[in-house]
Amino acid sequence: MDRKGLHVSMEGSRKARRVFKHPVTKERITLTYQKYEGNLPTIAQVPDTMLSIEKKGESYTFNYVFDAKYRIDFPLEGSYYGKKYHAPGPMEEDINTMHRYRDSIVSEHNGPYERTAFGAYVLFPWNKEQVYQDHHFYKSIGKVNIGALPFLPNATDLVERFIENLIDKSPEDIQKEGILPRGSLQKWQESVEEKVLVGVVSSEEQYTVAMRSAKYSLAASVLRKGWQEAQYVALYLTKEVGMENGVVCCGRVSDVELSGEIVTFSVEHWSRLKKIIVPVGYGFAHYMITTLRNLENSTELPELFMKSEEEKVVWQMLRRMSDRIHIELDDQRMDQAERVAKYTIKDATVNFDRESEVVEIVKEGTVQTVTFEEFKSDRVKLFRYLID
Repeated sequence: MDRKGLHVSMEGSRKARRVFKHPVTKERITLTYQKYEGNLPTIAQVPDTMLSIEKKGESYTFNYVFDAKYRIDFPLEGSYYGKKYHAPGPMEEDINTMHRYRDSIVSEHNGPYERTAFGAYVLFPWNKEQVYQDHHFYKSIGKVNIGALPFLPNATDLVERFIENLIDKSPEDIQKEGILPRGSLQKWQESVEEKVLVGVVSSEEQYTVAMRSAKYSLAASVLRKGWQEAQYVALYLTKEVGMENGVVCCGRVSDVELSGEIVTFSVEHWSRLKKIIVPVGYGFAHYMITTLRNLENSTELPELFMKSEEEKVVWQMLRRMSDRIHIELDDQRMDQAERVAKYTIKDATVNFDRESEVVEIVKEGTVQTVTFEEFKSDRVKLFRYLID
């Protein structure tokens, strides 16, 4: 209330926030009104609305700015806007403001500053959503994650579809769409995947020697192409050791020695895994190669096996939904297996039909299929089938 009358406005405080939880993945989604971003190297920023989405397995959130602008530019005959854009849309200066938000909201993360806003979008008053999809500032969203969306009480379809897409997409897909936002360096480092040699330990004596000496030895004759890329060694204890059965610890390689027919890996120190990776009926004779990311995120031995991009992507999707995923390979001897046959999660099965080039989701007698081509171009489609 003031001298001019009674006004209704949103409270610009911490209370002006709503937190949601995805019903399947349990990932948190936070919507904040006028989130104050003050700890910046330049000046503070206060965007209208910030949507922050957690993704399972990531230590940071994916943040998106939505700014309501109550104005629109029309393509009047002979006007600059008409010649360039040919249809009603947001003001150019409002789009420039989105660039400012996206580029200035940063955080210091182990040294260099990184963007924490993955995209910024104008919400402007227009209701012809179908026509607007040909507009320059709608297409720019797919190119640089900056643009505009029409938003009125009777025109919410594009915004709804857009937000659902952000929520359903995997962190890997979001990173590919961004222009060096936060996490890019981390994702680049992860893409140059650190290899791990998982070696078999078949007696208590062998295990004791490995732990005391911080070394692991293998016959040179069993090593195959690619073993030199291993930057870590992990130990898989067979049931004959008489202790724990599974992959129990890991260490960074500090040196490799060849003595006669024996190759010895020295590690800096052994670190115990958070969870033992149990064999669940699988095994291997001497060693296998996996990645550090697989090792950190696996609970069962076959999860270390995945080789193809499709197998890895489907597993990452399933991991967002549950930590209890059963993987079946085409051979129980992992050093003889060539591919993943199927995944089982709760009451659903995901099969790879490589002859027909489709991924099948089988649940309660019904089958949903996604072709490999569809899968490559639209991974969200498979994820939605899974959560449905």
